[in-house]
Formats: sequence, structure tokens, C-alpha cells
Amino acid sequence: MKSTPLTEVHIGLGAKMAEFAGYNMPIVYTTISDEHECVREKVGIFDVSHMGEFIVRGKEAAKFIQSVTSNDVYKLEIGDAQYSCMPNDDGGVVDDLLVYRLAEDMCAEGEQAFMLVVNASNIEKDWNWLESKNKYEARMINISDNTGLLAVQGPDAVKLVQKLTDFDTSSLEYYTFTKTKVAGLDNVILSATGYTGSGGFELYVDSKDLLALWNAVMAAGKEFEIKPAGLGSRDTLRLEMGYCLYGNDISDTTSPLEAGLGWITKLKIEDDFCSKSIFLKQKEDGLKRKLVAFKVDGKRVPRHDYTIHDLEENEIGIVTSGTQSPSLDIPIGMGYVPRAMGKVGERIKVKFGKKFLEAEIVKLPFYKVK
Repeated sequence: MKSTPLTEVHIGLGAKMAEFAGYNMPIVYTTISDEHECVREKVGIFDVSHMGEFIVRGKEAAKFIQSVTSNDVYKLEIGDAQYSCMPNDDGGVVDDLLVYRLAEDMCAEGEQAFMLVVNASNIEKDWNWLESKNKYEARMINISDNTGLLAVQGPDAVKLVQKLTDFDTSSLEYYTFTKTKVAGLDNVILSATGYTGSGGFELYVDSKDLLALWNAVMAAGKEFEIKPAGLGSRDTLRLEMGYCLYGNDISDTTSPLEAGLGWITKLKIEDDFCSKSIFLKQKEDGLKRKLVAFKVDGKRVPRHDYTIHDLEENEIGIVTSGTQSPSLDIPIGMGYVPRAMGKVGERIKVKFGKKFLEAEIVKLPFYKVK
């Protein structure tokens, strides 16, 4: 099992540790609801150094990435980030990812540079997939083991990080980034991205500097009552916003169109990409199923792989994610159902054991951030 440079810090803080994607990761320090509320109301810090990072450089770097991702890479200016997915050849999803358009100061003339940020559980799989598709003048470098990543999330994140840098943090628009000095460390990528819906930044740094950056953020965050947050609250935060989790809501067998990711699946661009023809046909013929969000009556929490049923208790689908929403204090979930039965307001049942939970399909997000 791998460790991040902060593993001993997490243990020292009393975190409950567990294996996740091959890494020894903090799941919770105090309680999930406490850490969740801190991110929603103030600011929290996550160690997400288990994520994978690939550099792609070359004269055909953009062309290569366009051929393996569903969004429009050519729209990216230097300093832009983009959410996208890598479709496989069968209409499913290899992974979802972030694509960063990097500065070209380290490239040869005529070259471009990008950073792909992928899910920790898929690093090897994604690398092998990309290598198999790289028929372009593009070089790939796996920097995952040398890259540390902190997510500083919450409404006070802008003020907190401002204490550590001369860069105007309030000027960084959503899904843009800059490379700057933070906490005395050069070449930190400061990115206005995150997985919580509460705003903030993700900070990429050399792994050897991760502890120094963590300590600096924690010290600067005292006045904002910062708390470390684990993967437990990261999951409840993302689910309240309806963000997909790979391996649950999207996978090798789910179409991005079914998952509500049509907005990152650009079927009108001229360039071809993996499974584009399949997605075009799905759109033309009409989707057979869709990912829906639902709220459960009562207090029982729906869990991954519970079956979804109609009111006559006929099985119609499956739960992909479920939790007790700390912000709303109700059980919430997402799952796939036939498209015709996925309208907002539709009543469904979720089966656990021999019993059924009454639920209602609702519009995302579950929680609207203040």
C-alpha cells in the first residue's frame, strides 16, 4: 500500500486511515458531518496527493488529447482547465479527468503542453490506454509519484490562500489556474477547481514540498478555523452537488450521455474521438436510461448497488451512490433508471433486504451553496 508524504501527519492528527486506490488515506479525523460543515461554512483542507498527473507535450499534443477526450481541447487557452472524460471504444468511460493547458516556455518551438489529472484508482489503466492511442507527435510523462496535491475548499479559501501569496487570489476565475509562489515555494500550480461545490483551490506542488505547504496552510488557516477533512466528507460534499464518482456513477459500461455529462461530450466538433459515433447514435435513437438524483423518505440511507423499483415494486434500475446529506439531514442518492421513468417528481422505491424505501426523483444539485 502506498503512502502520501503526509501519511504520518494524518496519523498524528488521529485520522481513521484506510486503503483507497492503493493508498493509505485519511477517511475521517473527527466526524464526517463536522468536516463537511467546516468546508461548507468556513474552510477545510484535503490531502489528495493520490491523484494521478500526466504531462503531454509536443506539436500534436492537442490533437492527441482531442482524439481521446470528449470535450473540446482547442477551446483551452494557456491558464485554462477543463473537465472532460476519456471514452473507451465501446461507448463507456475509461475515466473522467481534468485537462490543464500549460505555458509553453518549456516546450520546443511549435509545441504545446498539457497536464492531465486522473483518478488515483485509474492511473495505470489510464496511462496504458493513452499509450495505446498515442499515434501522434506527442510525448507523455507520468509525474504522479513526484506531485503533491492539496485541496483547500470553502468560502474562506480565497482569503486564506491570499495570506500565503502575492498573487491576487480573487482574480482567479473558476476553472483557471496560474503558476506562482505560495508559502515561499516556487512554481506552485494554484487552480480554482475542486470537488466540493464550495469554492476554493487545488494546489499542485513537488512532493518534497508538500509537508511545508500543508503546515503553511494550516497555520494561515487558524484564524478561519480550518480543519483537515478526509475522504468521507469529500464524498458527501460531492454527492450533494451531484458530481459523478468514477467506479460508482460512471464506469467502463456507462455512457457519458446517460450520466448527464452531455455538456462535456462535444458531438458537434469536427474532430473525431473514441466512441463519438456511438454517442451520436445514442443521441439520435434516444437514451434508454439516465442517471437520476433522488431523496429518500425516512432515515434509511440508500447504498451502492441497492436496486431501484417502480411503485409496483418491479426492478427498474440500480443505486450508484448514496449517503446521509449533512447539509440537508436527509438520505440522498443517485442511480440509473429507464429514461421514461426518470422525470423530476417521479416516485420510486429502493430495496434493501426485503424492505423498500420510498423516494422521489429530484433536480440536481441536492444542496445549493450559499
